[in-house]
Amino acid sequence: MATGDIDLVPKSPFKTILNFRDVGLSINSLQASVVLQEGRLYRSARVEPDDASLEDRSDLVETYRLSSIVDLRSKTEHIKQARKHGAGVSSSSLAPQSNHAAAAHLKIPNVHYHEISLNGKSFERALLWQLKWSSLLKLVILMIMGYRTEAISILGREVMQPRGLIGLGKDSLDHSRDEIREMLEVMAGSKNYPLMIHCTQGKDRTGLSIMLLLLLLNTPLQAISADYLASERELLPEMESRMVEISEVGLSEDFAGCPAAFVADLSDHINKNYNSLQEYLELTGVDRMMQEKIVENLLDRQ
Repeated sequence: MATGDIDLVPKSPFKTILNFRDVGLSINSLQASVVLQEGRLYRSARVEPDDASLEDRSDLVETYRLSSIVDLRSKTEHIKQARKHGAGVSSSSLAPQSNHAAAAHLKIPNVHYHEISLNGKSFERALLWQLKWSSLLKLVILMIMGYRTEAISILGREVMQPRGLIGLGKDSLDHSRDEIREMLEVMAGSKNYPLMIHCTQGKDRTGLSIMLLLLLLNTPLQAISADYLASERELLPEMESRMVEISEVGLSEDFAGCPAAFVADLSDHINKNYNSLQEYLELTGVDRMMQEKIVENLLDRQ
């Protein structure tokens, strides 16, 4: 029987890789039975050199046999991380780099990267059109001048903050269907495992992605929620620096936490607006055959 006891969710075994865990082990611990394969699917916060030690990064490959990483961060986040590491990357929209170009030198050797900005163009447009015209104009000017963080802070204060994490999660489900399909296509490929999904904190975009996978595997909501909520505990060591990053984009401390109703409300949103998870996934372009491949890759059939 599934439990919501967050203490059963394994803590990160790493000193410098935050919010890392084996999703299969986490869910099996919460359900007190072997339901998912362990050592197949991992989740974490970012793993660049400024955040994770060389030893821990190497351990991902040598001990955990990591084959692939699905990186859900945006171009802005990649550029910021590359500049932090001294890459001298331009942030002007007049000199756009791909996520791959901005972060190439920060990657772990011998690991295949799938860079999928979960909150892509459709999601961005949906938020932008909620701005007042004057704010939209100011944002565009700031982006052209290369002040990406300042531009995003306008969107943060006027749109993202009022929507909240749960509201933005619903927006992701509604407007990031192409990116969700792309992510799930990776999950359907057996050669991509063992695989790790991460964003900046490994909390919300990663949490939504893991939620979709676990719902597909018929995991009880209580266990999915406990795995998601464990991120708040796992991210405590960087709370101060996380608050700085969050405030830079116009958001409050609410965005540093994990809303208790996140999983339940997003699951309810799928069922009310798309009838079922399976129908939602089909709408994104993930047909029943691909859904079954994902299940085969993650479920423990023994």
